[in-house]
Amino acid sequence: MTTTLITGANKGLGFETARRLIAAGHTVYVGARDAERGRRAADELGARFVRLDVTDDASVEAAAKTLDAAGGLDVLINNAGIETRTEDNGVPVAATVTADQMRATFETNVFGVVRVLHAFLPLLQRSAAPVVVNVSSGLGSLTHLSDPDHPAHFYPGIAYPTSKTAVNMLTVQFAKAFPAMRINSVEPGFTKTDLNGNTGTQTVAEGAEIIVRMAQVAPDGPTGGYFDAKGPLPW
Repeated sequence: MTTTLITGANKGLGFETARRLIAAGHTVYVGARDAERGRRAADELGARFVRLDVTDDASVEAAAKTLDAAGGLDVLINNAGIETRTEDNGVPVAATVTADQMRATFETNVFGVVRVLHAFLPLLQRSAAPVVVNVSSGLGSLTHLSDPDHPAHFYPGIAYPTSKTAVNMLTVQFAKAFPAMRINSVEPGFTKTDLNGNTGTQTVAEGAEIIVRMAQVAPDGPTGGYFDAKGPLPW
């Protein structure tokens, strides 16, 4: 039985990914910082709940101890993420973004990934087929955002894409450091979730496709890569 932990899994892409992986036979832990919402989601899914706030060391360490005591971990999906939005559902642009906004975004999207990886690496190293999926974004592609012919070029925000480019670098470096693991970044696409004020053009079922696929990658599958549903993406 494959044991999988998904951070930020009480709604949106995390919830749908959990549903799909449970159907595929995984034992799934729904990680959520809000205990009531997390337990409700886990009960609805037939999953297990573990309280996990990726911005809090003690919370992450306690979650790691819980899964260790329960038997370990095979698949880690770093899904929790935020995007700062203005009152009119816009994003802070170059002229208005502040260091505090950048710091808040990085605390969840980047430092949270490192915090969770650091805590769960010992468990993953004991797995026969360890997998890590870092939920990134197409907005993390320097190639696409610098290409005036690509739609992503016109996204004006600063904090969110910068954080996802950093996540991609984490993927590259951790994959090199742990060659026995399959560690990849994925781009779900512009999915309708609370993250973007539900303005996305894809359903969560469509967005979860690549996450679910890479969560089930074989031990001889790709690692250190960046993928969407159609295949590899340029950094």
